Order: sequence, then C-alpha cells, then structure tokens
Amino acid sequence: MRPLAWQLDDAIVCASCAGVASIFTCSECGREEHPYGFYRCARCFLRERLTELLTDPISGTIHHRLRPVFDELINADRPQTVLWWLRKKPGTGPQLLRDMACGTREISHDTFSDLPSDRAHDYLRSLLVAVGVLGPIDIRVERMLPWIEDVVAELPAEDAAIIRRFAHWHVLRQMRKASHENRLTRSMTDACRRRVRVAIQFMAFLHTHDATPATATQEMLERYQALHRRPLTAEYAFLVWLRQSRINTTLRVTDPPRSPPSVTVSDSQRWAAVGRLLHDDTIRRKTRIAGLLTLLFAQPLSRIVALRSSQISISDDHAVHVVFAAIPIQMPPLLDDLIREHLEQQCESRYTPSHTGWLFPGRLPGTHLSTENIRTQLVAVGVKPYEHRKAALFQLASDMPAPVLAELLAITTKNAAAWAKLAARDWTDYVTERGRSMPHRRRS
Repeated sequence: MRPLAWQLDDAIVCASCAGVASIFTCSECGREEHPYGFYRCARCFLRERLTELLTDPISGTIHHRLRPVFDELINADRPQTVLWWLRKKPGTGPQLLRDMACGTREISHDTFSDLPSDRAHDYLRSLLVAVGVLGPIDIRVERMLPWIEDVVAELPAEDAAIIRRFAHWHVLRQMRKASHENRLTRSMTDACRRRVRVAIQFMAFLHTHDATPATATQEMLERYQALHRRPLTAEYAFLVWLRQSRINTTLRVTDPPRSPPSVTVSDSQRWAAVGRLLHDDTIRRKTRIAGLLTLLFAQPLSRIVALRSSQISISDDHAVHVVFAAIPIQMPPLLDDLIREHLEQQCESRYTPSHTGWLFPGRLPGTHLSTENIRTQLVAVGVKPYEHRKAALFQLASDMPAPVLAELLAITTKNAAAWAKLAARDWTDYVTERGRSMPHRRRS
C-alpha cells in the first residue's frame, strides 16, 4: 500500500495517480510502501539492522543457522513493528540473537533453560522453533520444569524425589499429551500445578502423623478428607499414581463424580447473545467469530483457537465452509462475512509473517491464540462459553440424531448420546429412521 498524500479532484490519491514524484520513495529500493525516516523505507532499515545483528564475525555473512530468522523477520508484513522490537528490547531477544550469531551463546534449547522464562525470552524461543532453528516445544510445558524445582526446593530429599517422579511421570506426561493434541490450555496448566501442590500438602499431613506415602493408611486418607471437607478431586491423580507406581497399593479413593449434562442458559438467552455477536462492531472480530462458533455449532474454545486456515474454504459463490471434523459446514450469513474479513486482515500487526497455518495466530510465533484471550472477552460481554455451549449442544441434539451430531461437531459418540438422551432422543430413533428411509433390497 502506498501513502495517500495528494488531492486529485475530490479524491486523496498516491503520487503515481497524481502524476507527481513521490517524496516517500525509498532511495535504496525505490518503493514507498513503508516510509520510515528520510529517504529510506522501513524494510531497508530492517535489512541493515538484521544483517548487522545476525552476521557471524568469522565468516562475515549471516550465520547459516540463523538465516531462517533473517528471512522470516525481513518479510514481516509490518517491518516497522520488527524495528520497534529491535529498538525496545535490545537487552533481551536481539542481544541473545547477536550472542548466538557470534558464538558466545549456543543455538539450543539448553541456552534458554539457563535464562528467565519471561515474555521476551519465550517470544524469541518460539520464533526459533517456528522457523525450524530449534526443535518443537511447548512453552507452557517448559515453564513447568523450573517451577517444579522451585516447589520441591524446601522439601526433604525423600519427599522431593517422590514429587519429582509424580510431576515428571504423570503431570508432565499428561501436559505433553494435551499439547500434542493442541488442547493444552492455561486452565489445564493451572490444574496440573494444583495437583503437584496438593500432593505436597497431603505428604505434609502424613508427616504430622509420622507416616509417608508408602506407609499411609486408608484411615489417614479419610481423616485428611474430613479435615479439608471436600472431595479429593485434585488429590485423585496423586493417589492413583501412588497405586500404579506400587508405592502404596492400599489407598482407595472413589472416582471424581461426573455430573450428567445440564443446561443453565435458555435458548432465548443464547439467541440474544448470537444477535449481539453478529451485529456489535465494538467487539473484536476474532472474539465474535469464536463466540458464534461456540453458540451456533457448540465448539469448545480450545478447539476453535486451534483451527487451521486450511479448515476454512470459500467457494466460487463466496460461501464459507468450516470443517470441525470431516464434513464441511456452511456458515450462515454475517458470520461468513466476519470470517472472510478475518482471513483478509489477520496478519496486519504481527512481527512476523503469518505462515503458521493458524486461523487465530497467537502472540508467540508458531502458536495459536490462547483460550483465555477469547474467554475473557466473551465473559465481558455476557457470554459464558461453557454454559452457552451446553445450551447449543442441547438444541442441536434435539434437532438431529446423535451419530450425525457426533460426526458434524467432532464430539465423541458417548458424549453425543448423553446429550441426545437429555434432549429426549435415542440412538434407536436414528436406526429406525435410517431403516425406513433406506430402500429395501430385493432378494435374489
């Protein structure tokens, strides 16, 4: 896009359209899309700065392993934003890149393990992962490692050893599995940390009774539960792990109760929320899209933020289809406009090009938007994603057979059956309907 700075008749136009020489033309590349300073554009300034930053002093050229970083940053949609990052964060990310280029810091994950896990270092680490310089990781999982060491630092050696084993072999294993399936959220991460904390709390209780996890009895466990006056939901994982690890096979705790599906939002409330998200331009577009996918198609936020752009298709007649499982679903009017606009404008303010494939790119390179980012915005306008999603599931389950519901919305058949039962349908309805609609074969 060129600067509009000349008036021609009743329109404001660029220099070319006005037929005059542009004062914004870069003296180096001859382009005028990103004016920055005198006679040079932001991209040429950025090329000079990145070359200086990433050059290996031995070879005199950009460090061969950091070339992908150079290519990614120099092609940013807004080079001004990258220049701002280089100028405002010189002592963290840019300086670390310089150290890597000079060979004073190793280009590896181990380098980051010795540094604070803050936003600046996490951003650079994610960038190196996104461009393939470092292997894939999940920052939330990596942050758990120093946190675990911090919480066990004051424990007796034997207790610390048990907590480390539990954290690494159970908690972190579950987190990595969720991360691999693109469903690890901040609330799940917080829950994992709570499991570690309550395990330490339970062990402290045992010590007051001259016991250890290996010698604890069922009577002690029941006394612990009576003391806290709550179900042992958070402790459940640790107690099961003690049994599976053969540390203590005598402790028994009932499975956390699972409540049947319930609906607390009326259909009129759901449709009122749909109306607001469709028409209220003061709400961020990405928030409106995510909220509508929840309210209309019962999609959980964790799945919405992990949508890929490849799951969206636009036909020749401009119809927008989204694939949640295997079947493309056509989006209704207004929502389809929002999605098309989002696809056209989603990269305008990012540091780096949006070649990550995410429909909702996150703050860190190579990551998608966090569920909390969307949830907070929705709650602020009166939409409770979890409760409104249940209302949507209830309505959809009353309108279609459970197998179809499961296939369209990418939910389990067991979950679909539970909602169908709540909506007074049954799998047998579908089998009967299908039997009636299928033509009878002639016996030979």
